[in-house]
Amino acid sequence: MSGRFASRRDWALFIALLTVGYVGVPLMLGANQYIMSLIVAALVIGCVALSWALLGNLGGMVSFGHSAFFGVGAYVSAIVTLKAGLPVPAGMVLGGAGAVIASLAMLPVLRLRGPYFALAILAYAHIFRIVATEWTSVTGGAAGIGNIPVLPANLFGIGMGGKTGAYLVILTIVLLFALAYRAIRASHYGLALRAMHDSEDATRVVGVNSTLLKGAMLMVSAFMAGVAGAFNAHYLNFLEPDYAFNGVWVTLPIVAAIFGGYRTIGGPVIGALVVYLLDQLVFKSLIPTGHQLVLGGLLVAIIIFSPTGLLPLLHKPASKPGRNDHA
Repeated sequence: MSGRFASRRDWALFIALLTVGYVGVPLMLGANQYIMSLIVAALVIGCVALSWALLGNLGGMVSFGHSAFFGVGAYVSAIVTLKAGLPVPAGMVLGGAGAVIASLAMLPVLRLRGPYFALAILAYAHIFRIVATEWTSVTGGAAGIGNIPVLPANLFGIGMGGKTGAYLVILTIVLLFALAYRAIRASHYGLALRAMHDSEDATRVVGVNSTLLKGAMLMVSAFMAGVAGAFNAHYLNFLEPDYAFNGVWVTLPIVAAIFGGYRTIGGPVIGALVVYLLDQLVFKSLIPTGHQLVLGGLLVAIIIFSPTGLLPLLHKPASKPGRNDHA
């Protein structure tokens, strides 16, 4: 999905991808539980990568702390469904809301820029992990929480039990977030954010409240990562602090977003699918130990030959000369 549907060809491609995603993949791969579990994991990473890219692209902020939103969303949803008895879908929405509330604590660091912001938000991720570990009466401490309610076997008349059902749920979440991202970018706020990305001082001169817009993008990004964490908690049925707030929920989404093209909407998700599936299905079978090295080399190659990522590279031959790739 590129920045805008400029032609009928773009709409046709989008509908074809939807058909493949909702019909083709379940029919062709639904019987293979292992492959479906890998695709679900890749889409969870893609969802976090999309939220990270939204903050970096529209907000102009590079975050190293998205594991905080992922973990908080997972814990909030697990607790409200397990202890308060709320339905899983409501718990996932509240998980996203919990991540938004957590992001409010990070508003003071919005005045920071570049590596200072990235390191400050990373510190918050460690703080939330410590809170989850020490607040034993609510989170279960280091032992974690077990028997988390799973995704409903039947949702709106559609069977959601099993890997294929989980795949359809996370695919729908990613699609909704991608459409929301596109709507934000196409709005007046998106225009102001893109202008701010090029020159924040210049946008302030014309009256744009850059702090307010960056704070709003931080909350939207936190909600998306929180819902992804909530889905993962119900999908796995278990949660512990070292897993929920693990640094892998930062590094893999960043790698995926940069590999796919973080300035596009579809790039982070496509990057997650390509990077994770290549690593697990190809590199891991060839090099059981240290297969991540190959992934690192692949990332270096894509940065050298196409700094804007894989999706812009594939789209380049069809682009008009001089067309701006900025999302």
